[in-house]
Order: sequence, then structure tokens, then C-alpha cells
Amino acid sequence: MPGLVPSTSTSHLFCRSLAAARTLSAAAGHSSSSTSSSSVKMARSALDEVTDTGAFDRTPSTFRSFVSRDASARFPAVAGRYHLYVSYACPWASRCLAYLKLKGLDHAISFSSVKPIFERTRESDDHLGWVFPASAGEVPGADPDPFNGAKSVRDLYEIASTNYTGKPTVPVLWDKQLKTVVNNESSEIIRMLNSEFNGIAENPGLDLNPAHLQASIDEVNGLVYDAINNGVYKCGFAKKQGPYDEAVTTLYEALDKCEEILGKQRYMCGNQLTEADVRLFVTLIRFDEVYAVHFKCNKKLLREYPNLFNYTKDMYQIPGISSTVNMEHIRKHYYGSHPSINPYGIIPQGPNVDYNAPHDRERLFL
Repeated sequence: MPGLVPSTSTSHLFCRSLAAARTLSAAAGHSSSSTSSSSVKMARSALDEVTDTGAFDRTPSTFRSFVSRDASARFPAVAGRYHLYVSYACPWASRCLAYLKLKGLDHAISFSSVKPIFERTRESDDHLGWVFPASAGEVPGADPDPFNGAKSVRDLYEIASTNYTGKPTVPVLWDKQLKTVVNNESSEIIRMLNSEFNGIAENPGLDLNPAHLQASIDEVNGLVYDAINNGVYKCGFAKKQGPYDEAVTTLYEALDKCEEILGKQRYMCGNQLTEADVRLFVTLIRFDEVYAVHFKCNKKLLREYPNLFNYTKDMYQIPGISSTVNMEHIRKHYYGSHPSINPYGIIPQGPNVDYNAPHDRERLFL
């Protein structure tokens, strides 16, 4: 693909990233399916996902059913049947919310957000996770569970599977009719939203994974997921210097490569918006606000990358995308939910970047 031929200095990064991508789901999702002898057991939250070596190792998603355009399928793509549970703070969930907006599916698939800060999900144990507000006015932008009376996302998983012992994550694509989790793997949910719901989408002509770009999209996803999307977490949750140093080096090599690519074309796979852009954007929009400080990704700010910074503004200004970014929820979650990193929960006052500011990308790549 144009702009994605690795230079000698970065070829090892691409080999490493593409090898990591092969361990993911077929959709190159946000959860690695590989495990090692040093991996932790099934985690209850991201705070548990650290190996004995001190490195962060994300656990795999567990619900992997598919919605289909086939009306006879167990999960048919019909309006009004599904609900998307998200957190505005979570980049994986925000991917899915972006697709609802871009495809014009928010009239056919309802959605709601949890509270931004982790809280106790049971009185009987110490698990901290995503919880719903008790009332609509408790936390602006968050709503009580409208269908199951669940107090937490953990409750939803236990409704779907009484023996569930895994990590209760968002996003959750919920079947209101069968009262179960259809899928909690964001990379698979966005591909369903892209293709299977076109019969009821307001923008069915938008294809974010077109056939002629699929190889390029998967290649970019292989780089971006391991080194950037998950890379910031590898930096932030590392408990030893060695894993942190390795993760932050890989992160900035990947950011440098993206900066190079975006100096030649408007989007990551050319001059057409694709899935790869949505997946990269959700990390970039959080970078200066939380990852630079909270996850120690401060070697270079996003604002110091001219192409990446203007690309992020370009993405943010696409109709519908800004409504998926709730910076108050983002800041409250990261600074308030990880006491091992920020024990007092103090939220920094800056930098309050204006992503509505002008950019030149559309004009540059006409």
C-alpha cells in the first residue's frame, strides 16, 4: 500500500507487529489470543493483567458470536434487537460507538455508557469495575441499565453466563431478546456494524473495510494494535523497568512510522477513511490528555507530531465522531480508576487540547 513500505530502520518493528497480529482474532482485534507460561490467569480487570516478568499482557475476549444479515441466523441484523453497552472512557468501546455514528446505526441499535470511574461491583468481594449509575442524573453522560436492572457490567456477564469468571469488559453487544452477550470483541463488533447492518443503516454506502484495501487495513492494524493501541497500556501497567523500556521504544517507533505515512496521504491506507483510522484515532485522542502523564508516554507529545496531530483533528471533525469523545469521562476514568498508578486520584488540569481547531489535511490531499 502507498506509504507503508518499512524502511531499514523500522523493518524489525513491522516484523514484530505483524507476528503479533497473527495471534489475534481474524479481525485483528484488541485482545491477544496467545498465552505463555508467565501469563496470569483470567484477569478480573486490567490491573490484574501483568505477568511475572512485570509486563502487561491483555487477556482474550470470550463472547464471539456474530450478528448476520441472514434473517434465519441466531442473531439476525434487525433494528431494535441489540443494545451496545460502552464506556466513553474506553478506547475499545469508543471504536464501536464511532461506527454507530458513521454508519448511521444509532437509530437501530441503542447504546448507553457506564460511569467513568471503577467502583466495587459486589459487597461480597473486592472486585472493581464498570458500574451503572443509580439514576439518570447521577453522572452526566452515564445511564442506568435500561433493560436488565444490572448494577454493573459484571452483572450483565453473569446474566449471560452464570459460571462466568472472566474479565467483565466493554464494549458489550447485548441481545435484548435472548438476554445474552453476543460479542465483546470490539474488532469483531465494528466489522459486523460495517457490513451486516447495511439493510437498516442510514449510511450503508460507507464501507470502512473495502475489499481492495483489506490487506492494507490488516497490515496497519497489525502495527497499530500491538505497538500503539495496546502499547500505551504496556507502558502504563508495566511493573518493571525492562518491559516499560521495551514498550515505550516500540510505541514511539510506531508513532514515528505513522507520522511518516500521514505526511504522504490523508489517511492511514490512502486518501479514503477506513477501519484502520478509527482504530488509531481512539488512542491518539487520549494521548496528550492521559497517556502522556498517566501511562508515562511522555517522550514526545502528540502535539509535537505535525501530521499525527492534524490527522487527529481531521478525524475528530468528521460528523458524529466528536460526540463519541467525552474527555471528562476519559480523564476521570484513567486518573481515578488505577490506584496503583495514581493512588490519590488527582486529575491534572491540562492540557485541554482544542481538536476543533483548523487543520490543512483535506486541502493538502485533494
